[in-house]
Amino acid sequence: MTDIGPSGSEPLSKNATKNQRRAAARERAQLARKKQKRRQKTSRWLLQGGLVVVVLAIVVAVVVVITNSIRPAGPGPANMASDGIRIGQDFVAETTPALGADDEPTATETTASSDTVDIVIYLDYLCPICGGFEEANNEYIAGLVSSGAATVEYHPVAILTNSSLGTKYSNRAANAAACVANYSPDSFFDFNTAMFENQPEEGTRGLDDARLAEIATGVDGVTSASQITQCIDDQEFASWVGAATERALDGPLPNSNVQSFRGTPTVLVNGQQYEFSQPFTNEEFRNFVVTAAGNSYADAATATPTPSPEAPAETPAEQAPAETPAG
Repeated sequence: MTDIGPSGSEPLSKNATKNQRRAAARERAQLARKKQKRRQKTSRWLLQGGLVVVVLAIVVAVVVVITNSIRPAGPGPANMASDGIRIGQDFVAETTPALGADDEPTATETTASSDTVDIVIYLDYLCPICGGFEEANNEYIAGLVSSGAATVEYHPVAILTNSSLGTKYSNRAANAAACVANYSPDSFFDFNTAMFENQPEEGTRGLDDARLAEIATGVDGVTSASQITQCIDDQEFASWVGAATERALDGPLPNSNVQSFRGTPTVLVNGQQYEFSQPFTNEEFRNFVVTAAGNSYADAATATPTPSPEAPAETPAEQAPAETPAG
């Protein structure tokens, strides 16, 4: 083995003194320590740089979450001033102005005193029980609405937002419904039907926004398809969905004596809550509609009547003669 001389000088000869060899060994050790320090310093800088990147990413994520959580509610969709959209004869929607960001919803005027039945449905598009109700009763409701015998008012809410593996499907689906209500309201009944025909299972990722847009723009007679697609992509009414859901959960439900929202579906007929059993049957719901309608008419008939100024007073000549006892 040949020893290196101090400071990288010529190799030491075999005749080098013991001191010279010892000095050469110390020099090699010092060089090795310097190289090790340089490597450690480089590693430290790389580690610190990586940590900075990670910390910045975490900070950005936290800022985004906080910003989204404190973002003020935006304006609601047109034609949903009650937080719901009412569909009448021939599936024509009742038009209303959009709610402002800080506006409270206005309850829809009831028609219970007329021959038209008011049906109101609070639903979540991920809710499997809502899907069961729609499967059993959608065709029956369609017949009532088409003929003018009933109106149906849909209130999309998002109570299962955390049941879709982080995709917030309930909120996105309700936003899609708001987009249709805003841009193509007369298509809403068919859109609602199509959403349940394509309903994903609870606990899955649900449908992506592209599929929601495909459903929304694929129903017959839809208008403003490009605006609906953009609205779904931008989640234009997502903050309104959250606010409307909170209002439903806080209760009471308007035009009814329901003080607390128990979940979806919540179905009201002339303000009376449908206490359903499962599996759903159309016969049960049909009987409830008839009963609720009859109760409303009975309540109206037993109310204290107001004399009509046009009704003439009964004259004695018009009164029936008193019955005389038999002879």
